[in-house]
Amino acid sequence: MTNVVAFSSALRDRSSGAHSGSESAGFMTDLIQGRGSRDDYIALVTQHFFIYEALEAATERMRRDPVAAVFISDKLTRLPALEADLEFLLGADWRARLEPLPTTRRYVARINQVGAAWAGGFVAHHYTRYLGDLSGGLFIGRLMQRRFGFETNGIGFYLFDDIANPKAFKDVYREQLDAVPWDDAEKERVIDEVLLAYRFNTELFEDLERAKRAAEVA
Repeated sequence: MTNVVAFSSALRDRSSGAHSGSESAGFMTDLIQGRGSRDDYIALVTQHFFIYEALEAATERMRRDPVAAVFISDKLTRLPALEADLEFLLGADWRARLEPLPTTRRYVARINQVGAAWAGGFVAHHYTRYLGDLSGGLFIGRLMQRRFGFETNGIGFYLFDDIANPKAFKDVYREQLDAVPWDDAEKERVIDEVLLAYRFNTELFEDLERAKRAAEVA
């Protein structure tokens, strides 16, 4: 008898290599290992703002979709925290000082595209960002807090005060993935979109590294 692999398990297994590649990008490695500067951290927060602005606009559009709505929780909302972080890090005129990098522009365009009409694509990006935030993101937040002497200002993005048990939240999310009535072809499309999201993340870190090097020689 053939064992049926749960979709959430297949998704995790199929994307593990892409996830590892994204995490090991030079820019993030330097930031995590203490070689990155406060300006590097601000550059990352800046790009997160554009990504989550698009993702949470898509979330509002998808609230009435019967598939996507299952995954939507206001406990995950990050944009207000990002806005507060940027005001703390850059000052009251922070909006005027932001500029998306080329990969961020492509990433945002893709989120806008799938978030307008394709529930599976929206869920793929929702899964990639938010479950990552509830996993490695919590660890990164604690590191940045110690590295730069932050209390809660500056790292609000990484604080999920309304989610007391991130592991339990993620377990329920994966159960919801397993319950979605997608056929095999749609599941493959969703996995491909998750891989695309990880590729965007990796390329964004490469953009951030290039921008950093360019600033150093300017």
